[in-house]
This record gives sequence, C-alpha cells and structure tokens, in this order.
Amino acid sequence: MEPGWFPIALITALATATGDAVLKARFSRLSAAGMAVVRSVAPVPFLLPYLLIRPWPATDQVFWQTLAILLPFELLALILYMEALKSSPLSLSIPFLAFTPVFIILTGWTILGEKITATGLLGILFTVTGAYCLHFKAGRKQWSAPFKAIMREKGSRLMLAVAAIYSLTSVLGKRAILHSEPFFFACFYFCLLGLVVPVVVFSARWIGIGSLKGLAATGTLGRQGRIFSWIAVGIAQAIMVLSHMWAIHLVNAAYMIAVKRTSLLFSVVYGKVIFDEIDFRERLSGAGLMVIGVAIIVLVS
Repeated sequence: MEPGWFPIALITALATATGDAVLKARFSRLSAAGMAVVRSVAPVPFLLPYLLIRPWPATDQVFWQTLAILLPFELLALILYMEALKSSPLSLSIPFLAFTPVFIILTGWTILGEKITATGLLGILFTVTGAYCLHFKAGRKQWSAPFKAIMREKGSRLMLAVAAIYSLTSVLGKRAILHSEPFFFACFYFCLLGLVVPVVVFSARWIGIGSLKGLAATGTLGRQGRIFSWIAVGIAQAIMVLSHMWAIHLVNAAYMIAVKRTSLLFSVVYGKVIFDEIDFRERLSGAGLMVIGVAIIVLVS
C-alpha cells in the first residue's frame, strides 16, 4: 500500500458525485443512451492532449486482450448507470455503487490474487447495513420492508447491477494498468470510450433498437448553458478518470474502490441541496454507515 493514495481516491469520489449531479440536473431529459453519449464524449477534449503530447508506453498482448473484455462490460454498465440516474432520486441510486467493494472481494481474488484482511472485510460489509438504512422509514414494523423497497426502486436495482459489473471492470482496469501505465491507460481508455459509445448508440438507433430522444435538449438552458454543462461534465469526468487510475495503481483495488464510493455521501448531499429529495436523514444515515466502513478499511486494515 503506497502512501498518498487516500486523498487521491477521495478526489475521485468528489469528482464522481459532481459529474453525476450535473448529468442528472442538466441532461436527465435525454434518453439513457443520450446521457451515455454526453458522459463518454465530454471528457475527451481534456484527456486527448496527453495522448498527443506524451510518448506511449510499451503494451503487450495482455493489455489488448484486457481492453477487449473491458469495453462491452463498460458500455453495458454505462447505459444501466444513466438509466438509474434518470429513473430514481440521486440519494437512492448512487449509494448502491458502494456494493462494488463487496463484489470485488471475489473478482480481486480471482483475477489479481488480492486478499482482504478480516478488518477490511468488516468495513466492506458495513455497506450492506448502510443500504438497508437508505430505504428505512420510521414507523415500519417489518424488518424486511427496506429490502422490499430496494426491489421496488428501479434505480437501486440498476445500480446494484452496475456495482457488480464495476467489480469486474475495476479489477480488469488495474490489470491493464499493470501492463501499460496509469495515466496513459486512463486517457487512452476513456478517449476510446468517447469514440465507441457514440458509434454503438447511433448504430443501435439506426437499426431501430436504441433511442437518442432529446439529444440536443437540456431543459430550458440556452446555447451557453448547454456548452457550460458539457464542459462541467467533461472536467468532472476527466478529474475522476485520472485520479481513479492514479489511486488504483497505488493500492489494493478493493480498498481504493471503497474510498471512491464515498461519492455516495456527496451524492446524498447533492440530492438534498440541488433536487430537494426527501428522507434526507435516513439516507444520510445509511450513507454514513457506508463511510464508517470505508474508515475501517483505511484506518484499521
């Protein structure tokens, strides 16, 4: 575990939550596919200069094979992610990404041979309790009521699926970094996504299985507002990408992703401040339990 990884991972968390809040606030009138195009294309102008200026590291067959596996999973996760943002409150969808470290226990061990300590496992399991509290409402008598609420909330279900996919892509991303270089992979991979996602989305629309409803619409924003919103998403995504790859190169993938998931705490706050979402105390309590789990991972493991 290299020193200095924690603040970098925390920056990743804040940038992630900020980008999600801007996407939901300014682009939620788009289809999930349209939002995916925005999220993937917006950071390209900020990441591409690195690829044009810096020499590329040597890459091997493992790097390209890993990349080929990553892309379809990343695309699927992105579409599900955008649909979750559209369909549910920010404070009930984003927090379920905290389950990624739980799934990484399996994928990190299977793919990278990484092992989690007992205290690290304890911290990760706090996310389950936190998720329970997110859907807890005072006055409910049945202990199973929050679990039933999770199943009813579309965004929660979708984000749980995204968390499972991210447990694979995060570990595969680290393997690709080990066979290249962190900043190169960050810029190359997300510039590639900025090319592949629009091609796939527009191709799906062309053959009649996809939708780009309202791609040019961003609510009541004028042209300047649309440009500003694209730039804001792009900057947030670029910061997230670079800090993510830097941090995950320095520490066990499960621990880094656990800290990154403190973005859920920022998202709950954004949900209240920007969208005036209800049940703030219950959702903040659930998010707080997840953050306690992160603290156990960072300070005790």
